[in-house]
Amino acid sequence: MTGVSISDEAARHTHFASVLTDKVKSIGYSIRAERAHMKLTGRVFSLARAEFFALILIGAIGLNAARAQNEPILVPEAVDYRKLLAILPEPPPGWAADKPEGSTEDVGGFKITNVHRDYHKGEGEKAPSAAISILDSVSNPDYVSATTEAWKSTSDTSEGYAKSVTIEGNPGFETFEKDTRHAALWVMVADRYFVQIELQNQEPAELQEWIKRIDLKKLAGVK
Repeated sequence: MTGVSISDEAARHTHFASVLTDKVKSIGYSIRAERAHMKLTGRVFSLARAEFFALILIGAIGLNAARAQNEPILVPEAVDYRKLLAILPEPPPGWAADKPEGSTEDVGGFKITNVHRDYHKGEGEKAPSAAISILDSVSNPDYVSATTEAWKSTSDTSEGYAKSVTIEGNPGFETFEKDTRHAALWVMVADRYFVQIELQNQEPAELQEWIKRIDLKKLAGVK
């Protein structure tokens, strides 16, 4: 990614977002959560949410392609979303949070589990806000491997940065866009759970404080 600007990366992933809109609706992803996210960031599709949706679509495409070739597939069961709702943290002092949302959907013979919660402090466009999502990607281990491998790339420009990180021994990826003050962190836990944190109107260093509020060891043990 060296030499590629943050804006170039955002444009590439925004294309993913436009393709994924109908797909996300078709699998029953919470429309209320999406609207809350759009209000949160002030952008129709953020780089972080586009990446998160891409996980779902690519997983579905990979499995459907294999089925088309009549290959036997043993797909592990995604956990029930209620087990992951308990992992979403309560708001820190001075913050408020929306009710956590989640779903476990059957898509083409395999299940996808996703949970989400929005957090905010104060009112107005410049008020700090955050969003946390967890996706169980156990149905597509190949994509998990490919994604964590891609996280090893880095970019640092006048517009922002993207870099590999390690959180409590777990691989992760962090991005920050200076013009919008939008920061995002992904962490892969137990080779199946994608944890995503998005921050608006906060310093990127706050990502480390938010990830500490999530019990990653407890998440790794959820089956």
